[in-house]
Amino acid sequence: MSDDPLTGVSVRMPPDLWQQLCDAAGSFWRRRGRQAESQGQGGRKDQGARAAVTGGKQMSGFEDLVKHLLEENEVPSDCIFLGKKLELPGYFRPTKMWDLLVVHEQRLLAAVEFKSQVGPSFGNNFNNRVEEAIGSATDIWKAYRENAFSEIPRPWLGYVFMLEDCQQSNTPVSVREPHFPVFPVFKDASYAQRYEELCRRLIRERLYNRAVFLMSKKDDPDGTSLREPSRELAFLPFVRELVFYVKANLE
Repeated sequence: MSDDPLTGVSVRMPPDLWQQLCDAAGSFWRRRGRQAESQGQGGRKDQGARAAVTGGKQMSGFEDLVKHLLEENEVPSDCIFLGKKLELPGYFRPTKMWDLLVVHEQRLLAAVEFKSQVGPSFGNNFNNRVEEAIGSATDIWKAYRENAFSEIPRPWLGYVFMLEDCQQSNTPVSVREPHFPVFPVFKDASYAQRYEELCRRLIRERLYNRAVFLMSKKDDPDGTSLREPSRELAFLPFVRELVFYVKANLE
């Protein structure tokens, strides 16, 4: 347990948090396997890896874990929205569905996105994931400035991303520079390095308060291959800050 001497807010994290996080990763792969098998048996098998992603949300294990940690820290369950009532007004569009919300007394306290990518189409999907992450944050902050939500407190935004840990995601990728040079950090960077840098810059540009970057090997039902490439983007500081912020603004 950690306590803030100024606010008196305490945050409790379970001693087996890492194991619970690994269990969530294992749930991700088990769910993907069941969805791919189900579509294959139904005679409507999609092309490539799409068969495993069209059947539902695979990141639900991570979502459930965050919800559980909030509840264990005495955040009322009726303030936490997961699976339904996830729409928030946007500025560039009518609404945007987030993955987890915390709303208390008509005040938006937190909104979190949970995303993932599994091969083989890393190149085709990377730019889409980048645009989604930046676009969602830009949209909600503009809506906030236009008083779409309560003015106080400023909502806490989080981004959780898991990438398949494989040779293709860890192999350096070349970039085309027909007119101007790209930033050095992206030269000969793998997709894993690109995603890590994306998460880091989402925080530094204050688009999200915290981001998590995880990697896990494919078809790992126990989640034992899960790893956190960057301490800056680890799960513990993410969820600890989220819980603290929500609890501090419940009154």
